[in-house]
Amino acid sequence: MSVVTYGLILALVAGLATAVGGLLSVVANRPGGKFVALTLGFSAGAMILVSFEELLGAGVESHGFVLGHLAFFAGMLIMFLIDVLIPHDYISEKTAKGYGVERGRLRRAGILVALGVAIHNFPEGIATFAATLHDPQLGLALAITITIHNIPEGLAISTPILAATGSKKQALLYSLLAGLAEPVGALLAALFLLPFVGESLGLVLAAVGGVMVFISLHELVPISRSYGEERVSIVGIILGMAVMAGTLYILG
Repeated sequence: MSVVTYGLILALVAGLATAVGGLLSVVANRPGGKFVALTLGFSAGAMILVSFEELLGAGVESHGFVLGHLAFFAGMLIMFLIDVLIPHDYISEKTAKGYGVERGRLRRAGILVALGVAIHNFPEGIATFAATLHDPQLGLALAITITIHNIPEGLAISTPILAATGSKKQALLYSLLAGLAEPVGALLAALFLLPFVGESLGLVLAAVGGVMVFISLHELVPISRSYGEERVSIVGIILGMAVMAGTLYILG
């Protein structure tokens, strides 16, 4: 199997985890706040650590301290501009506790969460693919981390839609569509990034690191804390960093 195919498969699997979360909301009870806070905190911690230790490091190693960091901050700036130009809601306290609001608002909340998840799944697909090109084991570690936090995101999409409409198909559909943004991002990266990789791959990885840090700090951590479990969120962040560090060490 080529590294390109492997990267696309990893992005697809990670994206489908969102649909798995949607499926869980259909067949089981919605998870408690502690579970969601811990899971999202864990993913944020893992993504922050791998961004600084591996992705930014690749840019610095290949292009020097200044260019590597410029690419890193360019990635953060791109995500900031996307956030400004395309307003979107994420998994919020209102969504998490939304069973008491009217059905129209519930459905709207679910759709907005789906849009927000899709927007940040897209660059995650690019990140997974680019990391796999650099090191297939790094791509695998990153895909596992993304998969972990995509499951509760799928739950957050499908739960309000299911409560509002009573339609399991709609709940699953929105979760699936949000998740498919991940392999779409990877596919576009394969089509347009490959001709420019070569010596510039290190800068691409550094920029991807900036994207991942922005997603973690701007989305995953606040979302995790919004469930009213701040200490659990911090524990999740620390555990995520520790597990990712151990994973990188084991993978060599």
